Amino acid sequence: MILSRESKIGLVFIVALILFVWGLNFLKGKTLLKPERNFFAVYERIDGLIVANPVNINGFAVGQVTKIEFESETSPLIVVEFVLDKKIRIPENTVARIYSQDLLGGKSIDLILGDSPEYCEPGDTLSSSIEQSLREEVNRQVEPIRRKAENLISSIDSMVTIIQMVFNENMRDDLIASVASLKSTFGNLANTSSAIDTLVMTQQKKLTDIIGHIESITHNLQNSNAEITNVLSNFSAISDTIAQMKISSTLSDLSQTLADISVIAEKINRGEGSMGLLINDQKLYDNLVTSSIELNLLLEDLRLNPQRYVSVSVFGKKPEKQPYTPPAEKAPEENK
Repeated sequence: MILSRESKIGLVFIVALILFVWGLNFLKGKTLLKPERNFFAVYERIDGLIVANPVNINGFAVGQVTKIEFESETSPLIVVEFVLDKKIRIPENTVARIYSQDLLGGKSIDLILGDSPEYCEPGDTLSSSIEQSLREEVNRQVEPIRRKAENLISSIDSMVTIIQMVFNENMRDDLIASVASLKSTFGNLANTSSAIDTLVMTQQKKLTDIIGHIESITHNLQNSNAEITNVLSNFSAISDTIAQMKISSTLSDLSQTLADISVIAEKINRGEGSMGLLINDQKLYDNLVTSSIELNLLLEDLRLNPQRYVSVSVFGKKPEKQPYTPPAEKAPEENK
């Protein structure tokens, strides 16, 4: 069968129209030969995502972005529509995340599949998220370094200020004086150390003798260890003997004796008994004093005039007896 020229032109036009429609839908992200399902995701920003950008699962393309528009005329939210192969089953908690697929900034949607046992139906809206841009990521990484740098600069500023305050003219003079004082101190220490060295060198023999004497004393103590132990044992035995003595009963008897003496002294003070009467009776005291005086006078008269009391006859003639004249009595002295 021979086609006419007009038929060929019409056939070519139809094929070209089909190819145009297919290509136009392909560019829009639509495929005419594969069964597809539409899903939606809502974003606050899309960072350059355009129609026909791929939709991937673990890096494998499973669909395309087909439409991008605002949710409403007054809403800043952006609704992204994308199509997926009907063979792909999407859990309900799947997240559609916009991310950069290359260094040139090309965007795509990565489906992070959830673990829900329920699956999405065509036309459902998935949860959304967006990867941080390169600038935001760099800023996030650099921000801690920037804060540390600012803190470091502030610390350096404070340190420089302190150094400037420290190293003023008066402080420099004080530091110079302190360094000079330290230098003098170290010099004195050096002189003292030298003097000590000289003293040790000159007195080395004496120090050796002293150390030898100490060693000898230590040796003697070691040799006398048995005798020292024996002496300590004797002291221990003596202390045990003293501890075993009836000191308590002796002290008790002594206390009783002192109590008795106290009772006797109290009775004497009250004038009870002979001793009490002798001490406290004034008349008895005066009589004793008078008797003592008269006895003294009698003895004195006996010494001066013995012939009055003793008769001695040499030739057998008795001497005449003289009458006795008592000596003058003296009044007894008052008891002071």
